[in-house]
Amino acid sequence: QVQLVESGGGLVQAGGTLTLSCAASGRTFNSRPVGWFRQRPGMEREFVAAISWSGGSTNYADSVKGRFTISRDYAKNTVYLQMNSLKFEDTAVYYCAAGKALGRIQEEYDYWGQGTQVTVSS
Repeated sequence: QVQLVESGGGLVQAGGTLTLSCAASGRTFNSRPVGWFRQRPGMEREFVAAISWSGGSTNYADSVKGRFTISRDYAKNTVYLQMNSLKFEDTAVYYCAAGKALGRIQEEYDYWGQGTQVTVSS
C-alpha cells in the first residue's frame, strides 16, 4: 500500500517560483513511477509531469516544459515539483500519484494524494 500527501501549495505572484512536495509511505514507492497532475478551475484533471522509478527518465506536458522540474529523493520518500515562471493558467489543485508505468493518463496510476492548491496572482 502506498499513501501520498501533497504539500507546498499556496498563493504566489505571476513569474514566481513554488515547489510542491509529495511525501509517501510504503516500501514500494521508490520502485514506482510518480506523476503530477493538476485540475484547473472548471476543467478536467490533466497531466503535468512524471518521473521514472530510477529518476533517469522524465516526461512533461507541453504547457509546463522548460518551466517545471520533477525530481525525487529516495531517502526522504518524497517527490518534488519545482515550478518556475508561474503563470495565471497554472492555478489549479495539484495531485501526485504513484503508478505502474511512466505515463500521461490517470488510469496508469494506482495511488493518489489529496491535492494541494496553487493560486497564481497578477
